[in-house]
Amino acid sequence: MELPEPELIRQSWQAVSRSPLEHGTVLFSRLFTLEPSLLPLFQYNGRQFSSPEDCLSSPEFLDHIRKVMLVIDAAVTNVEDLSSLEEYLAGLGRKHRAVGVRLSSFSTVGESLLYMLENCLGPDFTPATKAAWSQLYGAVVQAMSRDWDRE
Repeated sequence: MELPEPELIRQSWQAVSRSPLEHGTVLFSRLFTLEPSLLPLFQYNGRQFSSPEDCLSSPEFLDHIRKVMLVIDAAVTNVEDLSSLEEYLAGLGRKHRAVGVRLSSFSTVGESLLYMLENCLGPDFTPATKAAWSQLYGAVVQAMSRDWDRE
């Protein structure tokens, strides 16, 4: 697999990483809009959220957003050596599978990631930037789904 354009990834991430919680909230808002069936997978202390807004305002979910943004940050940092994250990402994939995430949902997460980037970057979200991020996200998903049986 060809590596994504590292400089485009780094430059665009610099803008996003200034406000990770804000942009992560955009990502998950979009995710719940595109795939509302994911909302019930997020439960904390036995509490199921009644709406995406309820979930997105919970301190536990805000912590989840921070963690997701840190994983993206790690992928950006290691964009030229993603293999160094392979075991970590495979473990993360197993955790997601254990809570009921379906492999097909990763596509929706990718769409939501691109939406968030476009929302943040505006005109700086060029076709080349989109292609680089799509390639990076594809490599991350490949590592996360390494141990999954195909659906």
